[in-house]
Amino acid sequence: MDRKPPEEMLFKDQDFSSDLLRQLNNLRQQGLLTDVRVCAGATELPCHRNVLACSSPYFRAMFGGSFRESREARVQLQGLEPATLGQIVLYAYTGEAHITARNVLALLEAASLLQYLKLFEACSAYLQGQLSPGNCLGLLRLSDTFSCETLRRKARDVALTRFPEVAATADLKELGATELRDYLGDAALCAEEETVFEALMAWLRHDVGSRRPHMLELLLQVRLRYIHPAFFHHFIASDALLRSSPACRALLEAASRQVFSLHGASSLPGPWHVPPRNAYREFLLLVGGRKDNQQTTRDVLLYDGHSGRWQGLAKLPVRLYKAASVALHRSIYVLGGVVVGEGAHVPSRQVYVFSLKLNQWSLGQPMLAARYSHRSTAHKNFIFAIGGIGEGQEVLGSVERYDSVSNIWETMASMPVGVLHPAVAVKDQRLYLFGGEDAMQNPVRLIQVYHLSRNTWFKMETRMIKNVCAPAVVLGERIVIVGGYTRRTLAYDPQSNKFAKCADMKDRRMHHGATVLGNKLYVTGGRWLTSDCRIEDSAAFDCYDPDTDTWTSQGELPHTLFDHACLTLQSLPSPATCSRGHENPTSLTGDLYPKN
Repeated sequence: MDRKPPEEMLFKDQDFSSDLLRQLNNLRQQGLLTDVRVCAGATELPCHRNVLACSSPYFRAMFGGSFRESREARVQLQGLEPATLGQIVLYAYTGEAHITARNVLALLEAASLLQYLKLFEACSAYLQGQLSPGNCLGLLRLSDTFSCETLRRKARDVALTRFPEVAATADLKELGATELRDYLGDAALCAEEETVFEALMAWLRHDVGSRRPHMLELLLQVRLRYIHPAFFHHFIASDALLRSSPACRALLEAASRQVFSLHGASSLPGPWHVPPRNAYREFLLLVGGRKDNQQTTRDVLLYDGHSGRWQGLAKLPVRLYKAASVALHRSIYVLGGVVVGEGAHVPSRQVYVFSLKLNQWSLGQPMLAARYSHRSTAHKNFIFAIGGIGEGQEVLGSVERYDSVSNIWETMASMPVGVLHPAVAVKDQRLYLFGGEDAMQNPVRLIQVYHLSRNTWFKMETRMIKNVCAPAVVLGERIVIVGGYTRRTLAYDPQSNKFAKCADMKDRRMHHGATVLGNKLYVTGGRWLTSDCRIEDSAAFDCYDPDTDTWTSQGELPHTLFDHACLTLQSLPSPATCSRGHENPTSLTGDLYPKN
């Protein structure tokens, strides 16, 4: 059967709209059928009212209402340059605008005035693509002028995440006190506090006379607690301009007491206790030790908890056996040990310092005595090197302390009983040594306590302690001792002088590392005793959660490892990744190991 033809058909010319606009533009260019001339200065452009009214709410109100412009043949547009008006008219007829660095600001202003929203957004997008530390503050002010929220947000992000570069620009010195306070006080600002302080002082000295009254409120935005004590001592505490203000001087003196005193409680108000800025992240680092086949290694490995990957950093300058390591002021100090590969194995006094920021090692001030198999810990500006084995292979009871501000070592009171491989931690102005072994490798059931400010020791016997080659960490208000030829995990409360048992580890571990990341305890590598009493090396990577009293596996290290340092460091990411938590945290290069 023949089908009945359709009675209706919808025809749609896909090119009709664009062709119509093109023809209207041709008519405009020829001056045909136009009914208004829009003017900027002496320049007059013939246009069609209906086209302009359809393209912009501004022109719709002008030509469609009772304004006199709706009847006039010539309309003067104030504040527009002739070239800008030409681009606006061309955009109204074609939907196209050529945006360049030279015309973008004029176009943005015209699009805002004449209510061409999409052109305004295009200019904003262009400016966002041009953002840099050198222009972000100026564009931020521009975004406030035109209420451009997206540009404002992006410009502020650059100002915060690239602050060290922004601080070097002339624009920063021209900020008002309230604007600067807003930046310096922002927790998202990505810069070391030393840089924040230097930016503040450059701003103050740019116009001391008018800016002096703002010194205290701005100094309070600098998180003095996280400034290196040597920088604080040399560049902040004695600054003449700051000390000329009684309020600033009082704040600096209170801060000095907190920074340099070994006594505990802070006399400073709330600002001293503010946490580090959000950009800072904690990283777990493993330094040295013995790896596969018990080979002494120079490796330094960084674990990024966000990606679950291991990254190789700059290697130790030498192979060291049984050195001690400690984290202080966002650096790692490796103390003493025996240098491997130089013929006779002689204990060393040498100190090597690793900067995570620079990814490089440097020589530090040597210790007073050569030692290995010793322990170390840090408190405030000080590092303590405790016991170990000396040059004559004797067990040392001596203690020395490094002052990172003065860069000197000094001898402190010796421990009551010289022991090897104790668990060491500092809590509440006291340094605790738990257990260890004597010269005959017998376990020592002692807690030895050193009062930091009094330089005195006392000891307590306890049946709870029988650990050797075990680490200790401060977790909350307690000191946790992890393993040591045992599966036991003990939590010691210094206030009550009591121990509590935590969940056991899976294996009997010793020579392992432990550190706190966030509010959890991480244990790395070590050696473990099998059920038939064989000792095997481990690549285990485990986590203890004190809230649930449970252990979970985090996979494995890149290789077996023991007698290594396991430390936590805070660091800023590189400028390119400062606000992006899921990218590599540093600009360092090295081998990457996947998390198993």
